[in-house]
Amino acid sequence: MRLRLNGFFLSLITAVLWGVLPVFLQICLQALDSMTITWIRFLFAGLVVFVLLVSRNALPNILKQLPRSQFILLIAALALVVNYVSNVKSLDYVNPETVQVMMQIAPILLMLGGIVFYNEHLNRLEIIGAIILFVGLGLFFSPNLGRLFSSINAYNAGILLVVLAAVSWVAYALMQKVLLRSFTAKQLTLLIYLIGILVLTPFIHLSAITELNHLQCFALLFCCLNTVIAYGCFTEALNVWSAAKVSAVIATGPVFTFISVVIAQHLLPEQFSLIALNEFVILGAACVVCGSMTTALAKRKVVKPVV
Repeated sequence: MRLRLNGFFLSLITAVLWGVLPVFLQICLQALDSMTITWIRFLFAGLVVFVLLVSRNALPNILKQLPRSQFILLIAALALVVNYVSNVKSLDYVNPETVQVMMQIAPILLMLGGIVFYNEHLNRLEIIGAIILFVGLGLFFSPNLGRLFSSINAYNAGILLVVLAAVSWVAYALMQKVLLRSFTAKQLTLLIYLIGILVLTPFIHLSAITELNHLQCFALLFCCLNTVIAYGCFTEALNVWSAAKVSAVIATGPVFTFISVVIAQHLLPEQFSLIALNEFVILGAACVVCGSMTTALAKRKVVKPVV
């Protein structure tokens, strides 16, 4: 019972931290660009993981890995960089709650990726969950369908960036499954951060940090701490609770995004505005969360990978 409670609360902390993150990222975007924010988050988190691995004498040795593993590591790192940058950049065009709801397609895409690359099979509950999720997305975006398909504009550019973030995260997750045969989770995380730092360095603008006000500094610090704490809670939750239940709790992230935007709108009305809510938008968001949770809780038959 105690382990189950620990798993639930660790998963809930992760859901809350990931749910409120877009609000703080949007504050950072007032002074920094998406690549600089991602670089700083990678640097902060990488230093924390580096210290942990040094203290345990467990630093990874990439030179001992096969060229195939090194190549997959590079592609996985690039995919995660694209995920971080496009997710942050999308907040320039759409609201945090829209980003968080749209990102719920990632588990569905991961499920489809498992079918293609790992010979996995859908069960009935997963199909039902996917249908509920996509119906929910249709309802959620129903007030903006005209803007979404009529022409190229900021709104559909933001949606496309969120889709890119989801697809790149799925690519990373599928490759991570292979890489974890050669590295521990922390070793892999450190290598991903290091590669990301190197890739992003030519594109960052650190001079803008000197222009941050107190609120933006706090938001940036929170984003850095969020990267470390949320991932740590997520990893520990997986150690003490089933992955399906952890994923189901994390699927509630959009709820906390809506709550955080409401609070931010009250405190900073000139910077934040809640999307226009009607019964279709509310029902759609609820369906997206329920569909994602249903898919996560579906029991999948384990099949031997084909790669």
